[in-house]
Amino acid sequence: MSQPHQIVVVGAGGIGRAVALMLKDHYGDTLTLYIGDHNVNACESAIRWIKSGLPDVTALIPFIMPAEGSDIEMDFILKNSQIVLDCLPGTQAPRIARMAKKFHLHYVNLTEYVKETNEIVELAENADSAFVLQTGLAPGFINILAHRLYLDLFKEHPVEKADQIIMRVGALPLNCKDPHFYGFTWSPVGVATEYLEDCIVIRNGQKAQVPALSSREKLIIDAIPFEADLTSGGAADLPDYFIGKVVDLDYKTLRFPGHYDWVKIVASTIPKNRDKIEELQRIMLENIPMVEEDFVLIYSAVEGRDKNNTLWLNEKSYWINQINWGQVKLKAIQATTAAPMAEIARMLMVEQWSGPVFQSQIDPYRFMEGPFIKKVYGN
Repeated sequence: MSQPHQIVVVGAGGIGRAVALMLKDHYGDTLTLYIGDHNVNACESAIRWIKSGLPDVTALIPFIMPAEGSDIEMDFILKNSQIVLDCLPGTQAPRIARMAKKFHLHYVNLTEYVKETNEIVELAENADSAFVLQTGLAPGFINILAHRLYLDLFKEHPVEKADQIIMRVGALPLNCKDPHFYGFTWSPVGVATEYLEDCIVIRNGQKAQVPALSSREKLIIDAIPFEADLTSGGAADLPDYFIGKVVDLDYKTLRFPGHYDWVKIVASTIPKNRDKIEELQRIMLENIPMVEEDFVLIYSAVEGRDKNNTLWLNEKSYWINQINWGQVKLKAIQATTAAPMAEIARMLMVEQWSGPVFQSQIDPYRFMEGPFIKKVYGN
């Protein structure tokens, strides 16, 4: 980055402040970074936290966002910036995307929400700036990892067609107890949606819509038992991209055994006249604690057969604990979600992208070799 740039981070929560920390640490004074939130306390807390990690940081400017729409200050900041990184709840994504298009900014988000993603895709069709969607951990990193494993399978083995692509991710507490066997390591907003909204998969070579939590499997990783089941949004655009290229593809979320049984029992008690997602979220918040000690488990594999029907497998797993960045400690979910977004911001500074950009369109080799990914995920 040879010339000064200005980036706007909207959303001063755990992920937003981590992305800001990473970018300022990497680019220093050559990057002016604005971090905004409608909550004054969250905004001020984020700035203090970043400065505690990078005591010499400069060109880090907070601003207060209106809860809806925009205002003169926000318009001025957006007008004079190049990229906006959206770390707000997924329901806010179309609002921020519209502002990005208005001011010709590159737009990057994290949300797994399908309806909001489709709305942004339509908005961005003829945009002169890029709208890079679903760039966190899952969706995000896991999809690019799966794409790379797929390409490597054909490079390294005499495979004629891929049989299966699987993607598994869990953001988990180090400790938990019955009956829910879980702890919130990140914002609980959206978890109930993932558990109840339908999932897009590939089955027998065809794209299909199937119910969440309808395909449970058991795994043992490093001698520890886990379970995984279908949840919505994590596959990003890969079901569209891999139609005709793979027989089966799906994304599942990893949990400790017993959690999904608890979720299904709780969901079955919600009256039909209630909003099931809102009620499940309420019940989960009442019963499941927020926890600080966490880890992230990632596994992806691609299988294919050669002309002799020999089965070949490419797989990769990561077990990521909390890491130090500057003088602060990042939770595992913070680091693994923020690093892919920071990497996309770095790529946007040199790439000539425009319109909607999906995970399948990002060069997996260049992405995986980027400095933010290598620092968090290793080589």
